[in-house]
Amino acid sequence: MQNTAILPLFYLPPVSYFSKIQELNPDFLLEKYEHFPKQTYRNRASIYSPNGKLDITVPVVRGSKMRTPLKDVKISYDFNWQRLHWMSLESCYRSSAYFEFYEDDLAPFYNKKFDFLFDYNFELLEWLTRKLKLNINYKFTTAYTDDLDTAFNYREMMSPKKTDDSINNKPYYQVFEDKHQFISNLSIVDLLFNQGPQARLYL
Repeated sequence: MQNTAILPLFYLPPVSYFSKIQELNPDFLLEKYEHFPKQTYRNRASIYSPNGKLDITVPVVRGSKMRTPLKDVKISYDFNWQRLHWMSLESCYRSSAYFEFYEDDLAPFYNKKFDFLFDYNFELLEWLTRKLKLNINYKFTTAYTDDLDTAFNYREMMSPKKTDDSINNKPYYQVFEDKHQFISNLSIVDLLFNQGPQARLYL
């Protein structure tokens, strides 16, 4: 039986994702062969807008939702979602303390076209790991396995559709919290843009 933890690979993952990675490190693998599940953080991130929580989604090529391994899911460029995402990040975080500190390094991810969602997510994950100064050497699954103890199966961890009460809800300053109060477990970029180098201490 597989006895190494398996985690999904998300787009701009939630804050608690990085806490879990640190907790499990180095005994985990990133899932590469699961069938692409719809409406998850694999192609969606939650950020803090002037109107509250805002979900931004990376569109995938039609047909990718029909039992396609995650590693083979292609990103769709039928409309300029990259520009839309970047404009959303700018409008949400331009006034945060550290957006300008990171924007030059992050902007290329919204100019360069990636063919596959997995590659895009992973390059973003590596960038985020460096900015958080985390010492993590990522490894991947080599095939899909059903023979996985529930204690090691994190494929269904964290959903945009439900709140996990076990997640760290310790507040940190957010740009629009005076309007909507603290919103927990948003994308890691919310923590990074608001806390900068101190983000690692929060984790």
